[in-house]
Amino acid sequence: MKFSTLSRHIREGFKNVGRNGWMTFASVSSIAVSLFILGIFMLLVMNVNKLADQLDNQVQINVYLQLETTQQKAEEIERTIKRIPEVKAVTFVPKAEGLKRFRESMGEDGKAALEGYENENNPLPDSFEIEAFDPQKIAFIAKQVEAINLTDPDKSITKVKYGKDTIQKLFSITNAVRNIGFLIVLGLAIMAMFLISTTIKMTIIARRREISIMKLVGATNNFIRWPFFIEGAIIGFSGSFISAAILLYGYSQLVNTASATIGLYMIEFSTLSEVRLLVGGTIIILGTLLGVWGSTISVRRYLKV
Repeated sequence: MKFSTLSRHIREGFKNVGRNGWMTFASVSSIAVSLFILGIFMLLVMNVNKLADQLDNQVQINVYLQLETTQQKAEEIERTIKRIPEVKAVTFVPKAEGLKRFRESMGEDGKAALEGYENENNPLPDSFEIEAFDPQKIAFIAKQVEAINLTDPDKSITKVKYGKDTIQKLFSITNAVRNIGFLIVLGLAIMAMFLISTTIKMTIIARRREISIMKLVGATNNFIRWPFFIEGAIIGFSGSFISAAILLYGYSQLVNTASATIGLYMIEFSTLSEVRLLVGGTIIILGTLLGVWGSTISVRRYLKV
């Protein structure tokens, strides 16, 4: 296509946008509202996923040893645990550190009750804290650790604790949230596609007489089609840009407000920089493509005159 021809199509596309003011306004508004709703659910799913990941990553295994376990034996067990491929990190927690943590967890009132349990009188055992590369493998790793006792004549490991029932429920809930969120976003994306297509169809139906006349005077299909492509892209981009701008501004205000609220300190939201490209970029690209697609589908019917 010649540059002059392309320039003509672009000019006609912009003229059509201005010429059909109210219809353009309706189309842009429809796209903005549709993608705004879609964007809200995308942000919701992203944050629910982040919260689920945070909960998953807090899962760890605690391994407790016999009180009389020697340092050499503890180091041997630590090396064995580290050889398990699914293990990300192993932290040795000596009994003194365990008593310190226990005392802190009991608060001021409990400190007095632990007086005199220092050094040789410390009743707590040495232990290990194990992190997994994949939190979903926690149960498997726990079984591998328990199996160490099978070849250890001293049976040095007394307990492997990871909250089996709680962890399984947690993983079931987080997996369900991820799957349901994905289905909701997919459903909204399909709904937005049909809504936008219908709106652009109405725009072109209102101009079917104009298309018919152009066909009768000998204009080619491509000559007629291109200005509608440009118009669809402009409408799609405008609607999606408005939607993305409102979404990202509103989200930044929400995150700032939530961060300043004491009750929400424990919840870590996805940052604006994390969602800007994914949500903003996806909405603008999707809106522009949907605008072009809607024009393509809709104008094709009226080219068969």
